[in-house]
Amino acid sequence: MTPAPTAVPRSYLYVPGDQPQKLAKALDRGADAVIVDLEDAVAPAAKASARAAVAGWLRSRAPRADVEVWVRINPGAAGHDDAAAVVGPGLAGVVAAKTRSAADLVALDAALRVGEAGAGLPAGQVAVVPLLESAAAVLAAPDLARGPRVRRLQLGEADLRADVGLLPGDAELELLYVRSHVVLVSAACGLEPPVGPVSTDFRDLERFRGSTLALLRLGFVGRSCIHPAQVTVANEVFTPAPDEVDRARALVARFEQAVAAGDGVLLDDAGRMVDEAVVRQARRLLARVR
Repeated sequence: MTPAPTAVPRSYLYVPGDQPQKLAKALDRGADAVIVDLEDAVAPAAKASARAAVAGWLRSRAPRADVEVWVRINPGAAGHDDAAAVVGPGLAGVVAAKTRSAADLVALDAALRVGEAGAGLPAGQVAVVPLLESAAAVLAAPDLARGPRVRRLQLGEADLRADVGLLPGDAELELLYVRSHVVLVSAACGLEPPVGPVSTDFRDLERFRGSTLALLRLGFVGRSCIHPAQVTVANEVFTPAPDEVDRARALVARFEQAVAAGDGVLLDDAGRMVDEAVVRQARRLLARVR
């Protein structure tokens, strides 16, 4: 029988790396994952001290199996220094800001190997999420998706809007092509589905809910958040309803029984044909169960 899918994070809470009081509470804000930010949230003069503070926090914090920890690193050589400093047993991976080319990922892989060796970790344990924040990065998405250590892709839409000249609209239709493109590239390259981008308006939670539902329909599996109030909404949107879960589990079980009996298809309770494609959608839904 196929093993139960591992639950994927529904929410990723950004936490500034230079604010120890927020770091101390980060794992208790309800998010399934946190992204400690060493890039945009940290002033240039504070980046070195923030890097040291985050590395210390990662080493000293109590192990938690229920919250993934990621670090957003700076682009270029500064990001390599970030990566080498923060690598450790409790780090799921790094989010690589302003990735533009596969060569960026090859260079980052080399820096992470140094960090892993220094921390006594197997080479390749730390995952990478390239942050696509320019037109060049979006067009290079297939190459980036095949880069070393890449687990999934993520959009940085504020920088992308500025690079392309996109004007924000209420329905965010100007971003539909880019979002769909990243979802399709991820599927084609065998990556995890992408995580939805941040919304800087953390007060209008109904609008945040609507845009998060739209991302779910497009194929995103979670969302980045900048405020704990957004975390609650993201968790709700990406948590399947109990009746959906029951139907999906029953469907997968019946299909596996049919396959074991030598059949490739079956009919569901409504008389509709069920094949592997339908069951794949059910498994995808079950992967969001926590």
